Amino acid sequence: MVELKTNTSIDAMHAAGQVVGRALTAVRRAADVGVSLLELDELAREVLREAGASSPFLGYRPSFAPTPFPAVICASVNDAIVHGIPTRYRLRDGDLVSIDCGAVLDGWAGDSAISFTVGRPRPADVRLVETAERALAAGIEAAVVGNRIGDIAHAVGRVCRTAGYGIPDGFGGHGVGRHMHEDPEVPNEGRPGRGLPLRPGMVLAIEPMLIASGKDAYYAAGDGWTLRTADGSRAAHVEHTVAVTDSGPRILTAREAP
Repeated sequence: MVELKTNTSIDAMHAAGQVVGRALTAVRRAADVGVSLLELDELAREVLREAGASSPFLGYRPSFAPTPFPAVICASVNDAIVHGIPTRYRLRDGDLVSIDCGAVLDGWAGDSAISFTVGRPRPADVRLVETAERALAAGIEAAVVGNRIGDIAHAVGRVCRTAGYGIPDGFGGHGVGRHMHEDPEVPNEGRPGRGLPLRPGMVLAIEPMLIASGKDAYYAAGDGWTLRTADGSRAAHVEHTVAVTDSGPRILTAREAP
């Protein structure tokens, strides 16, 4: 069931989203050659603590997971698409990093993700991240009253496919509210004019995931969480929590520029 949020609830979700935005900004600024993924996770934990927020990631265990998630960020490097567990791995020159983070504040959740390069970027990685951001912007632009879920999915997928990138099947966005994952599902590819109609008060996480090689295949790593590209090519993942309103899409997880 899809819950329509009131303006007051959306404002509360915006407050949670700003905590997420601050955490991602702090992680992005700290990420450098030699910094470990565990250090980035601890930095995000501190931002959440200072805000009086909790993490919807920490201890989360969906049906596919062999163990509860042990961190407050997902840290996915190079060929990891999403759900990477932070480890002692220290970032290297040229790494492509995706960080996903959530926060729950006063009972409402926010969820967002960024992708970026560390050190000297590869031109192909820059293009991949820029395309992911364009796909996200296209999806947000389609999140208007009168459209349908399929319009968002089509907008995201068209940008990705036109640029020649793959899209991992079965993974995409979702509703957000009291919980990090709610109805409806928001695919990253679909047919326009199909699916659930968009109504004021719907809050959606729109999150493109792109595979550089143009192939869609992936596999779950041995930790049971991390999804990696089947051919070892690089991946990018970006996300915003967005409210559908009568005046247009409202981004609840907007953040400062790095």
